[in-house]
Amino acid sequence: MKRFFRAFVVVFSFAFFGAGSLVLGLVVIPLMSLFIKKENRRKVFCRVVHNLWAFFSDFMQKTGSIKFNVTDEQKNFLTQLKGSVIVANHPSYIDIVLLIGLIPDTLCVVKNEIKKNPIMSNIVKSTYLINDENNDTLKEEAKHALSEGYNVIIFPTGTRSVEGEDLKLHSGAASVAIYANAPIVPVHITCDYKFLAKHQKIYDAGEKPVNYYLKINETINIDDFKTPDINDIKLRRRINSVIKDRI
Repeated sequence: MKRFFRAFVVVFSFAFFGAGSLVLGLVVIPLMSLFIKKENRRKVFCRVVHNLWAFFSDFMQKTGSIKFNVTDEQKNFLTQLKGSVIVANHPSYIDIVLLIGLIPDTLCVVKNEIKKNPIMSNIVKSTYLINDENNDTLKEEAKHALSEGYNVIIFPTGTRSVEGEDLKLHSGAASVAIYANAPIVPVHITCDYKFLAKHQKIYDAGEKPVNYYLKINETINIDDFKTPDINDIKLRRRINSVIKDRI
């Protein structure tokens, strides 16, 4: 009975999230765009998405779907970040929602396919960075955003990771951080129950709230790895290796 009730609550939560995203993408953002100058839209929309994702995270906790365990020390550290590349493993579907809901003024790199989603299109174009296979464009846009004080979240695995499998990382996070000479903050996310994982049904939610935990590992400073004899390719591989060890 508990499992059935939790399945209903989780499915309802995602229906609520989908309806909210639909209104945000098709009504709120287009209307706000009429009254906000183009150069100010990213900041305003980032704050709107941050607050809505924080609300959804809180909603899922109040319904008993999840429990997001973040210490005051972790929260203070993350909320004060500026101009950092945040890298994380990706065990579940809502990792990005939890992180953006926690960290203000934060963008996320997403696949180009998401921009084609009619519900998410306006949200993605307003508050995300698109990985459209043009690495130079992505690096330039990310560098500009980082220089303005935004944080950029990148999941180096590119998709949800599978428990027990060796992490296979793309080099995009390392490339962006090197190009922008931005610090990298590695975050490791764990759950005490496999939840919203790759190939897992949404309604498979167990019998009790799923606990999410964050571990913030040592910041990676690009200058610490630069030597006179290291070229860009070797530097990128070295940074990528350190990212893998810390997420």
